[in-house]
Amino acid sequence: MFDKLEDILRRYEDITMELNDPAVISDQERFRKLMKEQKSLEPLIECYSRYKKCKETIEDSLLLLEEENDPDMKEMLKEELSDAKDQIPLLEQELKILLLPKDPNDDKNVIVEIRAGVGGDEAALFAADMYRVYTRYAERQNWKVETMSVEDIGIGGIKTVSFMIKGSGAYSRLKFESGVHRVQRIPATESGGRIHTSAITVAIMPEVEDVEVDIDLNDCKFDVFRASGNGGQCVNTTDSAVRLTHFPTGIVISCQDEKSQQQNKAKALKVLRAKLYELETQKQHDSEAQLRRSQVGSGDRSEKIRTYNFHQGRVTDHRINLTLYKIDQIMDGDLDEIIDALIASDQTEKLKMQ
Repeated sequence: MFDKLEDILRRYEDITMELNDPAVISDQERFRKLMKEQKSLEPLIECYSRYKKCKETIEDSLLLLEEENDPDMKEMLKEELSDAKDQIPLLEQELKILLLPKDPNDDKNVIVEIRAGVGGDEAALFAADMYRVYTRYAERQNWKVETMSVEDIGIGGIKTVSFMIKGSGAYSRLKFESGVHRVQRIPATESGGRIHTSAITVAIMPEVEDVEVDIDLNDCKFDVFRASGNGGQCVNTTDSAVRLTHFPTGIVISCQDEKSQQQNKAKALKVLRAKLYELETQKQHDSEAQLRRSQVGSGDRSEKIRTYNFHQGRVTDHRINLTLYKIDQIMDGDLDEIIDALIASDQTEKLKMQ
């Protein structure tokens, strides 16, 4: 492990030197790539520096204890020695986690797709609630949200919604949200006070660059139509909405949020690219059974991952048996405790495979 850390430290130092080279500074593409690589290495370098400092403290304290005669000074040295020794195993664990292979999609923006499932109108109302949850969470992270398409049911519910969340590390934080989210509550439409169980599906897809997925436009059909629902004057009075059909897969995507056909066409292609990438990734998942079993969740949309019980005020993530009695905060976008626990569980499982 430490040979690898020394190699990474040398690479970090080389990058720092390159970034001060006028020739590199003038090459904006090269400069951006190096800056991105440097930033990705910084947490590991900082942790390794703390580790080495603790090791030096232990060595220095042991030497000084042999030479020191003053009782107060010896006591202080013993405390420093004890603190440093306590830090070593914690820093070693942190280094092991930081050295885990990184998901190449972690730094990417995400496309989120929420669909109402079983439960009729109540499922659509919950889909709208979860749309707000992820929007509020994005706001807390200072990420940008761009709605791509919405199909509502007229009573505040949403049948389906697609939106993009743009921000550093968005995929790394949200990738475990894919799956079935179940809700247990008394619907607003229920007059008898009975608790209903409904469900929605959430899909989290990394934004994919053009070079990663090649789309043959001959395999695509674009239809234009007039947007419906809430919108500005241009949105609802011109044929600006776009429906994209991909013949090989049967995927159909509608985008109507932008004012022009070209903008909606570009967004539809973004969603298609992400969906094709997800299909290919799922094939790889299916061929790597051991790796799939080691992960927090398979990412399969049919997998029930979480239950929101409003009557008991609890949210339970079934993959890691985590139950939190803070449903109001979670429904307001406070997802960090759940997400941090999912990431920690995933890291623990990956460490077992090292």
